[in-house]
Amino acid sequence: MKLSPRDAQAFFRKPDPSRPAVLLYGEDAMRVAHRRREIILALVGPEAEAEMRLARLSGADLRKDPAMLLDAIKAQGFFPGPRVAFVQDATDGLTDTLRVAVDDWRDGDAQIVVTAGQLNARSKLRVLFEKHPAALAIGIYTDPPGREEIEAALKKAGLERIESDARDALESLARALEPGDFRQVLEKVALYKLDDPLPLTASEVAACAPASIEAELDDILNVVADGRTRDIGPLVQRLAAQGVAPVTLLIMAMRHFRILYTLAAAPGGPQAGVQRIRPPLFGPRRDRMLRQAQGWSADRLETALEMLLDTDLSIRSAGQKAPAMALVERGFVRLAWLRRAS
Repeated sequence: MKLSPRDAQAFFRKPDPSRPAVLLYGEDAMRVAHRRREIILALVGPEAEAEMRLARLSGADLRKDPAMLLDAIKAQGFFPGPRVAFVQDATDGLTDTLRVAVDDWRDGDAQIVVTAGQLNARSKLRVLFEKHPAALAIGIYTDPPGREEIEAALKKAGLERIESDARDALESLARALEPGDFRQVLEKVALYKLDDPLPLTASEVAACAPASIEAELDDILNVVADGRTRDIGPLVQRLAAQGVAPVTLLIMAMRHFRILYTLAAAPGGPQAGVQRIRPPLFGPRRDRMLRQAQGWSADRLETALEMLLDTDLSIRSAGQKAPAMALVERGFVRLAWLRRAS
């Protein structure tokens, strides 16, 4: 049986122990692994491996010895409790092995959790699970989590008293981070707010958010938009040393300046324009971009976007011999001077 995204969310929260097997597949291995951990934890608890109630089998091992799966499903452990047989990196070559195991499954046997990479609609493995009346197939996609999924994660972390700006901040993080990273942020926020009766604020979310190259990308964009020419060179050199590509810097800069243009050109000014931004701005970032937009005119921001486009075309030109990062740095300096002249 194939589960819809909505039914899949309910299954992740409370897996059905009467199902003999579930297949998780998708191109993002980290997301698939996150869901697999969630299901196994809900089925057998955190001590399953220590109590030998979790058997791990690789696809390569099963191809050599298919009987290993039936042995793992039927084996009775020393410790009481539900059991799981986890099959990792399954492919279509294991379809027959898994068909035998699923058809032979009985109440009291270990439940089978299978993970695989991207499977097309004609995949034999996927068809087996989708057509089987009791087994489940769940596609794990890279789409950002919906509000219902985010709300469930917040509730699970014990975060229920949340200011609206903080909720927007957490939703933005959920869409920007990998599921495992977002879960770590929620755990950090929950620990931060332990025994604190006051609602969670956006500034507290920002304090717990992971520091990364993205933070330094924000720094260089803010330096340019604020017209601080002296700070541009060191930041560009630091990002280059971390492996950030010149094209990435330009893409981020164009995105930043498009937001500023939307704010500055909005009827009623930046304060009115901030309501039109999607995803929404929140907390300190919202205040900073409002301040920046108020320091630029819409005409100069239009010129800034044209300058960024020209720089992008220059570094992509086949005949360009100057170092691409040097061209980006020069373009950023020109933008900062344009801000100071406004």
